[in-house]
Amino acid sequence: MSYVAITGKTHVEEPLQCHNIAVVKNNEFHLVQVNGTWKRKTVKSFNKNLKGRVSAAKIYESTTEQGTSWTVISPIVFTYKVIESLGLLDPRNDTLLLGHIRDPQQQEALTSSISTKPLRRFVVMDQTVYNLYGCQLTDYFEARNVLYRILPLTTTEENKSMELVMKILEEVHKFSLDRRTEPIIAIGGGVCLDIVGLAASLYRRRTPYIRVPTTLLSYVDASVGAKTGVNFANCKNKLGGYIPPVAAFLDLSFIQTVSRRHISNGLAEMLKMALMKHRGLFELLETHGPFLLDSKFQSDSRLQGDNKDAASVSTRVAIEAMLEELAPNLWEDDLDRLVDFGHIISPELEMKVLPSLLHGEAVNIDMSYMVYVASERGLMTEEEKLRVIGCMVGLELPVWHQDVTLALVQHSLCERLKHSGGLVRMPLPIGLGHAEIFNDTGDESLYRAFEKWCNEQRLQ
Repeated sequence: MSYVAITGKTHVEEPLQCHNIAVVKNNEFHLVQVNGTWKRKTVKSFNKNLKGRVSAAKIYESTTEQGTSWTVISPIVFTYKVIESLGLLDPRNDTLLLGHIRDPQQQEALTSSISTKPLRRFVVMDQTVYNLYGCQLTDYFEARNVLYRILPLTTTEENKSMELVMKILEEVHKFSLDRRTEPIIAIGGGVCLDIVGLAASLYRRRTPYIRVPTTLLSYVDASVGAKTGVNFANCKNKLGGYIPPVAAFLDLSFIQTVSRRHISNGLAEMLKMALMKHRGLFELLETHGPFLLDSKFQSDSRLQGDNKDAASVSTRVAIEAMLEELAPNLWEDDLDRLVDFGHIISPELEMKVLPSLLHGEAVNIDMSYMVYVASERGLMTEEEKLRVIGCMVGLELPVWHQDVTLALVQHSLCERLKHSGGLVRMPLPIGLGHAEIFNDTGDESLYRAFEKWCNEQRLQ
């Protein structure tokens, strides 16, 4: 199954209006390319049947007694593919090399020319993943007659830094890749995908890249969005950008070599989407979570009943729910984001106790507390709250941490206000599978919820 996300961002400003300055003339221009040259055309002279390439961009010109100003409106559209493909490293599978190409004719032409002009690929691979799959990847490239460079790197939250980005860029520069036709491939967990994405966005101002997630968390989260980043000044992802990959290739078979703890870590992000917008996914995780942990999301034709499709259904629904939230708001112009559930206090907690908590574990501790906040506000019943906590425990996720203090909660909320336009924008569940953004949660509610949370969950 594949998903194609086409997202656009148009920054629109009204043509400049200067107070107390007489505007002599206003013009709106379309842009048309004829014989390689762009020309502006006024609205009156613009003919849609005009021969040439017409841009979606426009130029507004305002002339006053003091001079001329121009306002440029230039829509930016990104198209990226998210493709499920089992056996990604099987030499008979074209996806890793050609799956990012959308034009069938271009794909066919490239396939036919491989014998005379081999493909070239630069790959950054997490060191642990390289130890497991490096030989298989090498065999794949050798069988496909690909000229390649594989760069294994240790990628962890502790070394998620600009230094590692620069190391990648130095190697990319030595490889001398074509920034249009030779995408950089990142194979690893979320940290690896974030770092490589940032490096690719910096090289020649934007080089295409491909994400291949190898952990459950990156499979359902990092791989399907546009964020890139590194830690800076002891803050999580303080540096980064919004540049999506040309494609993300998803192969659940990678998950079979992931530890049980890291699978539980990924289940936290799936539970997040379930609580925010999909009751059916919550009930699936509540019922089949232990099986998914035991089976490591691997399908088995011998299985009977609902368990047989639990892995494919749960990951598909989680990805679709994530894409629904990300695609219309890829650049986070709207700061009211349901996907921020679990990310109110977790960034501060995760960095404070690094490396003892994994990202999903910190997120789940945050969600656990916020479920108590929702209950305190009357948004969830006691039964619903206990069901959520029970589901978290069944997924083997932590529901409390001694380093979450009221001081940390208050500090986290202050940081949130700084970076969210002066509003806390707190996503809270309303029942199971529905949520809204709240800006009016008082200190008293936070305190009562915290006390109950600590009293009931500190022994878990």
